[in-house]
Amino acid sequence: MLRRDTSRSYREFNGEERPETAESIRDNGVSEVEQDDEACDPLPDDDVVDGNLMPIGFNKACLKNVFTVILVLIYLVLTAVAVFLAYQTVSDFLDKLNHPVMSVSYKEVEEFAAPGIVLYPGKAQLLSCMHHYHDNIPPLVALEKLAKRECIKEEVIYHGPYSNQTEKRALVFRGPTDVRNRELIFLQFSRNETEEDFSAISYMIFAKFSDMLESSDKAAFMMDCERNYSMWTFSGGFRTWVKMSLVRTSGRRNESVEFRQESSVVKYIDKRPPQEQTNELFFIVFQWRDPFIQQVKDIVTANPWNTIAILCGVFMALFKAADFAKLSIKWMIRIRKRHLRAKMREMNQIG
Repeated sequence: MLRRDTSRSYREFNGEERPETAESIRDNGVSEVEQDDEACDPLPDDDVVDGNLMPIGFNKACLKNVFTVILVLIYLVLTAVAVFLAYQTVSDFLDKLNHPVMSVSYKEVEEFAAPGIVLYPGKAQLLSCMHHYHDNIPPLVALEKLAKRECIKEEVIYHGPYSNQTEKRALVFRGPTDVRNRELIFLQFSRNETEEDFSAISYMIFAKFSDMLESSDKAAFMMDCERNYSMWTFSGGFRTWVKMSLVRTSGRRNESVEFRQESSVVKYIDKRPPQEQTNELFFIVFQWRDPFIQQVKDIVTANPWNTIAILCGVFMALFKAADFAKLSIKWMIRIRKRHLRAKMREMNQIG
């Protein structure tokens, strides 16, 4: 402030008041843009009101510097948001990739592949085994009569998968296939056991009866089935009606088959003479519930192309922000140098 006033008074004393020409401006090496870009020093006003100076304003260079700083701060905030968005996008992609969504669909079929029905009767005796249609349950087989066995079965003796010392006797029956005509298989057993408080027969269902027939080692095949399939039971003195449904689950590496069942139990009214009631009777019916196969698949919802597109946009924004910040800093440094040069010229003119 004082320096500019001194320079002005000196010129008035010497009578060197003259308008500046383009040559003088060029000699001083300061252009009009450079003068407009001077630092944020307040310019004094010649008018004085009541002994006080007028309000001081900022020149264009100061406003440009302030706006530049504000823009740099805004771009820094946007950069932080972009970095967070990139991190969140990658995290969501990895989470969806490691936790796929289960998709359930139903496939309608005319008939099923014949399942394998495995029963472990123990000391029970098979009385009858017949296929029927339309829920037509045949009359019970008397013990003194020869039972009909109109079904395909195999007997397999093997050691249990969890205890090599336990020997198991399994009767494997060919299950129903015709779901439209409500094909069912009816099995009847008898066991003369009076020492047990509770009596039941265990059973298991596996995917295809033909797989066991084609297997070269039926004992090993049954051991694998017992490891992979669930075991159920039905008790004596009741008729147990089992309606099966098939569930296929397709994972990333393997495919599994599971049977779900709905069972209903009806009490058997024993009308036999008391001397014959010591033989406990078991009745079980197997039937398909509906013609639909439930298919469960793992679906990865993570879309790599969508993630790549988001990351590309984020990185482009980061590069643009970095380029803008670099140019802004260079511009601020250039303005500062011009301001210092202008100060040095004023000092040289005064000296």
